[in-house]
Amino acid sequence: MTKRIAFQGEPGAYSHQACHEARPDYEAMPCPTFEEAIEAVRSGRADLGMIAVENSTYGRVADVHHLLPESGLHIVDEAFVRVHINLLGVKGARLDEIERVRSMSILLGQARGFVREHTLKTLNWSDNAAAAREVATLGDKREAAFSSELAAEIYGLDILARHVEDHERNTTRFLIMARDIDLTRRGNGKMITSFIFRVRNIPAALYKAMGGFATNGVNMTKLESYMVDGNFTATQFYADIEGHPDDANVQRALDELDYFTDKLELLGTYPASESRQ
Repeated sequence: MTKRIAFQGEPGAYSHQACHEARPDYEAMPCPTFEEAIEAVRSGRADLGMIAVENSTYGRVADVHHLLPESGLHIVDEAFVRVHINLLGVKGARLDEIERVRSMSILLGQARGFVREHTLKTLNWSDNAAAAREVATLGDKREAAFSSELAAEIYGLDILARHVEDHERNTTRFLIMARDIDLTRRGNGKMITSFIFRVRNIPAALYKAMGGFATNGVNMTKLESYMVDGNFTATQFYADIEGHPDDANVQRALDELDYFTDKLELLGTYPASESRQ
């Protein structure tokens, strides 16, 4: 039976590319929203979910950190995709004919220099691959989309300009989610452990909670905060650390963190991708 991996977006999206690169033996399953991709895994219609969490140019993907703790899913791997932004037009179109480009705001923000240089009008679209499909449907040589080479192939478009992103290392990080957590994996190199926590409402709680990682020599590679339920006093944190929960120093750091929190939830532990380097 073919295994399936769900992603947010339409065929040709960068999440689709991530599925091909990270799990080539899985059938990629497009979903309109992150919620639907997560639900596909939770319900068993898909075995894994490919969820975009942050981009090196644009920053974190909005709302995803709110969805992860409530998803009931666990992180089993991470994947990094080098996001090459391409200008796609209908067959026979020329770059100097293009008047307007459409794409998600995230992608438009990653190619501002190209848009200014060619004085293009922009149109915010729900999905990069959907923007490419719309251009193919319109058949207008004045219309274009920012999207992937995979989208050009799927929708029969010409690539009028390649790699137009502002930053040459433009990369998106994805988390691969599954229904079950696996704490037995060790990998051949560094392990990453991801968790969420909410500090107790006492003075200097965050400072004291973080002290355990410093004193135990645990490297924290990410710490992000976000409000919970619209309450300014209930701030939740998402963190990534290097190490495995069974490592003695990580155990001590998490025990110390637990003392200063009223919520601590492990989201997963998984091998660090080589692309982190």
